[in-house]
Amino acid sequence: MSLLKKFMICLALQVILAAPCAYADSGMNLIRDEEIEQDLKTMTKPVFDQAGLSADTVKFILVDDSTLNAFVAGGQNIFLHTGLILETQNPAELIGVIAHETGHIAGGHLFRGQADMSNLSVEAMLANILGVIVAIGARAPDAGIAIGSAGSSMIERTFLRHTRTQEGSADRAGVRFLQGAGLPVSGFLSFMKKLGSQELIPESEQSEYVQTHPLTQDRIDSLQHAVDEGAPGKIPVGWDEMHRRIKAKLLGYLFPDRSLQEKDTSVATQYGHAIAWFRKGQLDKALDTLAPLLKAEPQNPYFHELKGQMLMENGRVEEAIPVYAQVVALAPFSGLIRIAYAHSLLESRNQQKDRLLEAVKQLTLSLDREKHISEPHHMLAIAYGKLGQEGLSRLNLAEEALMQNKPDFAKREATLAKVSLKKGTPAYQRALDILEAAEKDKKDKKSEKKD
Repeated sequence: MSLLKKFMICLALQVILAAPCAYADSGMNLIRDEEIEQDLKTMTKPVFDQAGLSADTVKFILVDDSTLNAFVAGGQNIFLHTGLILETQNPAELIGVIAHETGHIAGGHLFRGQADMSNLSVEAMLANILGVIVAIGARAPDAGIAIGSAGSSMIERTFLRHTRTQEGSADRAGVRFLQGAGLPVSGFLSFMKKLGSQELIPESEQSEYVQTHPLTQDRIDSLQHAVDEGAPGKIPVGWDEMHRRIKAKLLGYLFPDRSLQEKDTSVATQYGHAIAWFRKGQLDKALDTLAPLLKAEPQNPYFHELKGQMLMENGRVEEAIPVYAQVVALAPFSGLIRIAYAHSLLESRNQQKDRLLEAVKQLTLSLDREKHISEPHHMLAIAYGKLGQEGLSRLNLAEEALMQNKPDFAKREATLAKVSLKKGTPAYQRALDILEAAEKDKKDKKSEKKD
């Protein structure tokens, strides 16, 4: 899966197909994939335009969880469970759910957690959100949450639950956005109908989506009326294939055996098979399955990215490097791909100085697009350290710590960075900025404890 990026809080970064980390013992595992995120943005941009939102400011965060759910938290962040994506039968259903969540953003129905999370990485932001939720649970023992053992499911259905009024408001907004964009409302209706019968079963057996988004027959009737009375809308050409490939990639990564049971010869299915063989440790079969896809779509950066990842994860670093270089040329917009390329360069034992300098270049460029992940700074710290530039190495460790909500460590590393950095330079000024931000974070934490 040329895709899944593991967020790391530990030292070594890997841009690989590996089981993602869980945060704050929440049971929440996050997945990053450039292709899926770009396809989601393409399919939802018309909805965001209707809502007055910029597609660049709304983040999709995939949660590796087989339950059906989606929610908004921490600002304009839409969390989508992989189980929900895999359950959708077509792009109209997936876009319909996202349009509804966009309605929650537009309506201000957000769980915010910490007031200012602009400097935090995605993983620290999620840890903050969950930390606030657990803190609320500690003050409200009747909420039924066991602190320290609360899984993401219980957290979501207890504290991310919307009121029926909010649900109706988000439905109406979502319908308005879909119709304004010329997209069908029927997909959202069909997805809601799948869940409609769950209102009659015990809450403990209902899907997470129903528990956090109370479903009523009135909501379904309202959506049916919108379909009956409104224009039918149309899914643009190419979106069905995007949706098929999204599902195939997730199925191949998360459920390789199920993926390999799919027998059709479509590109999407073969794509999933290549990922599934890779997940099962059968590199030769994975490469053989991928080869005809590369031949059919030689300019598809994500097929090449998958090949680079396969080689990299099997220790064939020198073979992976030129593949990643090609991917960067095909997809210069991708910060995640630049990070993967830099990782391969850092692992190389050949032409070390030149490759360290190229890694620095790629990581620096990646920060233009990936402002909310801390790994580029960790890798820059490694690269600068190997190049003997201690000041810049420690500065990036300070950046990483600040993003991970570790103000004490950020303050220490920024202080040490100042010793080696030349006064008046942008790097020196950034060290001063980090010191100021770290001190503010410490004060904010003390204030929160008092409250």
